[in-house]
Amino acid sequence: MGRTARITRDGLLNVAEDIVRSRGGAALTIGALAQAAGVSKGGVQYSFASKDAIVRALIDRWTAQFDELLGDPPPEDPVRFVRRYIAATRASQQALNAKMAALLVSYLEDPANLRETRDWYRGVFARLSGDGPEPRAARVAFLAVEGLFLMRINGLNDEKSWAELLDDVEEILQTLVGTPE
Repeated sequence: MGRTARITRDGLLNVAEDIVRSRGGAALTIGALAQAAGVSKGGVQYSFASKDAIVRALIDRWTAQFDELLGDPPPEDPVRFVRRYIAATRASQQALNAKMAALLVSYLEDPANLRETRDWYRGVFARLSGDGPEPRAARVAFLAVEGLFLMRINGLNDEKSWAELLDDVEEILQTLVGTPE
């Protein structure tokens, strides 16, 4: 008698990430995930009722990982927040490549997900509010990093170029507001 594969939610998400990395977001289906994980479609559906549920779980996982990298910078210090945001972006790019980022785009097709994302950005901009030079520099640096992320979705995949562009953002921020604490 063969051994039954053990199905865990995290294990399925690991396999789903591998599928997205190697074949892109469109290749992620319940059937493909079941086959790659060596389980039945019903086994996958026990943990995730639909492809949307898998995508949502991946997004939640990536968001939690990013939030952990970001830490908890003081809310009244927009420059410190952006510096940590840049560091978290730099660190998270090792795990998040353009194919995964493309999956984020499909995630945003759902109005509820789009609303949640907009609320998240509103929260970031609330942390970056203010009229002084430091909040302004922090906002511009944040927008630059987000622009780099969008460029990455569109094919800027050279790790060296990516790192150099993040270095540029950090250098300009430092020039505008001074050395980090």
